[in-house]
Amino acid sequence: MHYLDYAATSAVRPPQVVQAVHDFLANVGASPGRGGYARSVESGRIAFRCRRRVAQVMGLPGDPGRVTFMLNATHALNTAIHGVLGPGDAVVITAFDHNAVLRPVHALARARGIEVRQIPGAPDGSLDMEAAARHLEGARLLVVNAVSNVLGTVLPLGELAALARERGALVLVDAAQSAGHLPHDPAGLGAHLVAFTGHKSLLGPQGTGGLWVAEGVEVLPFCSGGTGGNSRLREMPDAYPDHLEAGTPNAPGIAGLLAGCEVVLAEGVEAIHAREAALKAKLHDGLSAIPGVRVLSPPTLGPGGALVTLVVDGLSPADVARQLEAEWQVLARAGLHCAPEAHRILGSLETGALRLSLGWASTEEDVDQALRGVDAIATSLRAPVPGGVPA
Repeated sequence: MHYLDYAATSAVRPPQVVQAVHDFLANVGASPGRGGYARSVESGRIAFRCRRRVAQVMGLPGDPGRVTFMLNATHALNTAIHGVLGPGDAVVITAFDHNAVLRPVHALARARGIEVRQIPGAPDGSLDMEAAARHLEGARLLVVNAVSNVLGTVLPLGELAALARERGALVLVDAAQSAGHLPHDPAGLGAHLVAFTGHKSLLGPQGTGGLWVAEGVEVLPFCSGGTGGNSRLREMPDAYPDHLEAGTPNAPGIAGLLAGCEVVLAEGVEAIHAREAALKAKLHDGLSAIPGVRVLSPPTLGPGGALVTLVVDGLSPADVARQLEAEWQVLARAGLHCAPEAHRILGSLETGALRLSLGWASTEEDVDQALRGVDAIATSLRAPVPGGVPA
């Protein structure tokens, strides 16, 4: 198997992550903050260590308790968007946002009358910064996708955050594609809120993720319920992380996420990124040289996402993906990648595209096999058939 869908999920995980989940279920099993006995206390310690490791990987400053656990980046983004925007507020998004942003902001446009302003983008991954400055006037919130999950391009977070801060807007970063992969500092670049997922480049299990909230930023709870403490209150506690963490957390997943973060820290985000970037360059160059293949992802001149998106002329992306799996054992993702506006810019909204994405365990052989497969599939369209009728 040649797994090339890490931008969706790190389905190939380090053995330490699998072992950590097993050990938690076998030897701990209890929930953090739900008792004073040894197993619950140990569960709480694991959760606290995980908050610290997540903050360390992503360079998030301050109290680790400001890292709140949620089911995934979608849950975290919804929590931030619903918890910050009130009736009549304006939110600024970009053309490269995921449906985890597009759908909640448009739902709030209907439910609360918020105004949604979208910064136009271009096929090379750039944004109209003059429009960004205009849209941010009087806005309450800016949402920035750190890395496009369709193009792999890095958005200008620092420049956008500076414009937002000058105009009094909060900055929410969607770090789903950057956390654990890209050596960057979202808080240092101006983020007030950072949403992340555990099951991509942090190497944790599905059902893990969270939201970091800077000191002094108020986010109303998206969900209310038990926290294990302050049970007399009719409202969610003000103190973090309890303020945003209602209900029993995914403690086995958190144990796995802790192990994943420790793997990332042991190797170093910079080293992981350098290895993935080299493989991406080989993949991008190889695909670009195949006749009949149109690579939609621009060449990366600096740090970027470890993915390449393409179309094969004459074949649907879904057909290409099926052939790659059946004949070449290459697993990749076809479709719109939950980012319709990005595909609208690329002209692939009706057909979608094929995305090959690399991760911590990707190898030269994975890239070579993908190139062989795509080349064979594209060549088959050009080969003559008996009777001289093109295939």
